Amino acid sequence: MHLLEELSQRRMLAIVRADGPDQALRCIRTLVDAGVTALEVSLTTPGALDAITRARSQLPPSVLLGAGTVLTADQADAASTAGAGFVVTPGVTHGARRAAATGTPLLCGALTPTEVITALDLGASAVKVFPAGLHGPGYVRELRAPLPEAPLVAVGGVDAATASAYLAAGAVAVGIGSPLLGSAGSSGTQQAQDELAARAATFLAAVGARRTAADHRRGQEGR
Repeated sequence: MHLLEELSQRRMLAIVRADGPDQALRCIRTLVDAGVTALEVSLTTPGALDAITRARSQLPPSVLLGAGTVLTADQADAASTAGAGFVVTPGVTHGARRAAATGTPLLCGALTPTEVITALDLGASAVKVFPAGLHGPGYVRELRAPLPEAPLVAVGGVDAATASAYLAAGAVAVGIGSPLLGSAGSSGTQQAQDELAARAATFLAAVGARRTAADHRRGQEGR
């Protein structure tokens, strides 16, 4: 898998945090049904690896599924074993270094120019500018001035109102967590899932990625 190419095409990465594996899996299904085809399950979710394993066995191969908040080398190894196709880190962690060493596609967190360069030198497929909301879309534009080839993904504080602005500033994609998930990661109600699906549609429209998971799957099968 070429992570950068896939993120550039899909333009949005959903970040799933939930109270447990069952709730995480429920959110993943809702998001995929709504047309979101790139997701990460944060390891801050209890039972996150179990959720990844179960989701990977149930989803079509065209859906990208990764593990987020990977801090340690052991977590990076466990994520790959669970079926995660890529790992996401908040910074240049031991987990990021292990992923790079083993060839696992890596979305590595950074904020400053030095950190961005370090992440790219490490072998990251793309760099997660986090927390992007600290400085806004203009910061992404400023980072790209001296680093025009750096593939940046804006994460942290990105909402439906600003998602397109980050893309216009040069981000290849945006990562969306709580503004997308809302209460769906903790509430067991169908209403929470219905609201999640509605927010997913809003975000997909905002980033210009309106293809459904079924459309994407048919495209893959037709190759």
